[in-house]
Amino acid sequence: MTTTDDTPPNSPALPPEPKALRKRVVGLAWPIISENLLETMLGIVDTAMVAALGSAAIAGVGTGQQMMFFVLAALAALSIGNSVLVAQAVGAKSLDRAGHLARQSLIWSLFFSIPLALTGVLLSHYLVKGFGVAEDVSSIAIGYFEVTMATAVVLVALVIGSGVLRGAGDSRTPMVVTLIANILNVILAYGLIYGHFGLPNLGPVGSAWATFVARAVALALLLRVLWLGRNGVSISGAGGGWRPEWSVAKQVLKLGVPAAMEQMLIASAFVFLTGVVAHLGTDTLAAQRISMSALSFSFMPGFGFSIAATTLVGQSIGAKKPLDAAAVAKTAATWAVIWMGSIGLVIMVLAEPIMHRFTSDPEVIRIGAAGLRIVALTQPAWAIGMVHSGALRGSGDTRFPMIISASGVWTAVLLAALLTRVTNWGLPAVWCAFLCTSPVTATLSCRRFYSRIKSMADAQGETPAALASAPEPIAAH
Repeated sequence: MTTTDDTPPNSPALPPEPKALRKRVVGLAWPIISENLLETMLGIVDTAMVAALGSAAIAGVGTGQQMMFFVLAALAALSIGNSVLVAQAVGAKSLDRAGHLARQSLIWSLFFSIPLALTGVLLSHYLVKGFGVAEDVSSIAIGYFEVTMATAVVLVALVIGSGVLRGAGDSRTPMVVTLIANILNVILAYGLIYGHFGLPNLGPVGSAWATFVARAVALALLLRVLWLGRNGVSISGAGGGWRPEWSVAKQVLKLGVPAAMEQMLIASAFVFLTGVVAHLGTDTLAAQRISMSALSFSFMPGFGFSIAATTLVGQSIGAKKPLDAAAVAKTAATWAVIWMGSIGLVIMVLAEPIMHRFTSDPEVIRIGAAGLRIVALTQPAWAIGMVHSGALRGSGDTRFPMIISASGVWTAVLLAALLTRVTNWGLPAVWCAFLCTSPVTATLSCRRFYSRIKSMADAQGETPAALASAPEPIAAH
């Protein structure tokens, strides 16, 4: 953080120069955005590879991936706990403690992944049957899910290790190893699904084994980087051994569990929303699925700047510079609004061509385009809400984002159910519900963050003047 050299003792810490801060925020966010895109492509490649095996193979792998969505959401959220703690330790210049936290996070990832793997394998049959899919689809989905869950130790360690590196301010390494994993996955999936390159012909389940091997290689590369160290944080340095410490696990879980619950509640809300939309007919359901695909891409900048805010706010709080944390949140929110607002504009203008890329059915295109235009209007509010939720997590508050985000999504889903019953708007009614709730949740998250930062600044004797008007210019976007 930039401060002037002639700052008198006990005077307020000056926020960083806008240009330098913008460079830090964007520099941390773009690899995260790229990593999310690459992770999404991992699933798309698996689906594309098995497409030649028929519709049952596509549906089976797709069902297995849908089940893994819940697992990945929980794991990604749990990684927030260690990421925030490492970021705060780095901000406090306690690099030995940051390395110790990194070691403990990896140790506890092993303890967490073993029961997760056993539970997933034992319950895979019952979970897949709960989707009510055909028998041939069910057998493929069970095989895919069993392999993925049985090898969960690699997945968990990879997610946790990536979170540690982001907490240390390194978002490029996770992006690079994800890129390597993608390239390796393409080669292995082609070989294991169809029996090429001297590899066994495993059919659709071969895609799960290919993903496991690719992730294992990525994990090995990630662990090497952590061992050598990044930004002064290393799992090979001083500051404690490898014996598991429950006190550290409690700190990680205290921050991570609310974030995990948030993601699980949101995921379950969207599952419920699928049921709501299904009552509107097959064409509307198909249009909704396409809308969700477009939505997943539009969210990526928001996720990137949200995680960047979590890391940099955490480092600022660790350094006892709450005004810097406020500057980080404002910069991240501004850039998130710019990116997501731009994507929203593209969606608004090109709604029909976007739908046409997925389907040639004119009715599905008509319904989906109308829904996408409503989705486009929600982008700025979602950007503000996502970044300030991330900033709150970086400050150590993961409970409020859980309450606001989960309740906001569930309120929108229930409102959508009501609107589809009492109006004939169809799919636009569903997204109108989110258009109504997203500005409210964004405003609440924004005000909560600046109120929290103001309290920290007051406690440390810093002037809160710089915070007094902070929410207004952000909300104005």
